[in-house]
Amino acid sequence: MVRNKVALLLIAFLTVCASFSSFLTTSVEAKEMNNSGHWIGAWSASQVAAWETVDWDGDVSRNGFTEQTLRMIVNPNASGSAVRIRLSNQFGNNPLTFGKVTIADTKAGAEVVSGSVKKLTFHNSESVTIPAGEEVFSDPIPFDVTDGSNLTISVFVPNASGPTTWHPTSNQTTYISTKGDFSSDTNGESFDQTFDAWYWLSGVDVLTKSNKKSRVIVALGDSITDGYLSTLNENRRWTDVLNDLLNNEIKNQTFSVLNQGISGNRILTDSPIFGERALSRLERDVFSQTGVTDIILLEGINDIGHTPHVYDAKQIISGMKNIASQAHDRGLRIYVGTLTPFNAYEEGEYYTEEGETTRQEVNAWIRNNDIFDGVIDFDKTLADPSDPTKMLPAYDSGDQLHPNDAGLKAMADSIDLSIFEKPLKRNSGSGK
Repeated sequence: MVRNKVALLLIAFLTVCASFSSFLTTSVEAKEMNNSGHWIGAWSASQVAAWETVDWDGDVSRNGFTEQTLRMIVNPNASGSAVRIRLSNQFGNNPLTFGKVTIADTKAGAEVVSGSVKKLTFHNSESVTIPAGEEVFSDPIPFDVTDGSNLTISVFVPNASGPTTWHPTSNQTTYISTKGDFSSDTNGESFDQTFDAWYWLSGVDVLTKSNKKSRVIVALGDSITDGYLSTLNENRRWTDVLNDLLNNEIKNQTFSVLNQGISGNRILTDSPIFGERALSRLERDVFSQTGVTDIILLEGINDIGHTPHVYDAKQIISGMKNIASQAHDRGLRIYVGTLTPFNAYEEGEYYTEEGETTRQEVNAWIRNNDIFDGVIDFDKTLADPSDPTKMLPAYDSGDQLHPNDAGLKAMADSIDLSIFEKPLKRNSGSGK
């Protein structure tokens, strides 16, 4: 009996030592990471609930996935020596389990660079279950991330996922496997389906390599910010171009421009397809972004064009003021873009003369407001001088609403970069 007591005490002592050792190691690693830089958002995507898309992706968003691996490509707008990702089950109906999650450097298509695959853990476990309505961060791991170099994030879904939380019209191909866990494979042979969407993946943070102050700019917008109809897999959104311009032209800071555009999104009205209104998604999509310092708001055209139409400019302006007020309450700078031309887009349904009058009234207020920290005149940049109600043909994707690659570049080029020259105090966000 005495021997048994001694054995039990010894086991307890060794367990405590092991736990302390693990805690000490983790603390040392965390300290080393914290001393080498600071965490910022490097990539993000706003999420919406699943909806019927039979003609587009076979209703995958509603049916979900079972015993399959999804391989998603992202293009980070910041460099770092460590990484963590954010997965969202915000709009799921049930708890969602991932059996394994990996990150790797992208080679081509669904292929990844040999030797670059790293497992991601969640509270030191390879698998994670996310309750409905919640999101999780992975544990930080050492991993070199380079601004502008694609990363591949693979998630294995062992059970029926049910309807997904997702970001449609991503302008980036996602690869879906046959049955099985292929998250650690370097080749892409098992991935036999592709969709233009990201599923559950809402953010990537990096531990910066630089001790310079960082500027994390969140672009809150609709399809024009989302880059709808820009070239697939080429990262031609105006936010991507702006990030490159800032890094090339301003050397006293590091920059990361996060895209929180949702195609069809509105300021004032929720939609089962186009997501929660901008006013409702501020906390999740903007204020929680790690290290956020600035916001660029470009929304309102869908409030005018979509049913129910909002032709009262004062309502749209009030929504804009509300967003600016909430941003300032959190110590953030916020800039507003004028609403761009839309004459002839679904004429009589989306575009109307009454709607054009509303757009002009909203833009007149934007250009003369004293609420925002600055104005970016996207309307002036894209408008056809011969008919300012229409988009310049050279910038038109073909539908008279969405800019093509040249138009998106012109939008970024039109931004006065000097507004970002003076470093600001970092806001760690809730993702710190």
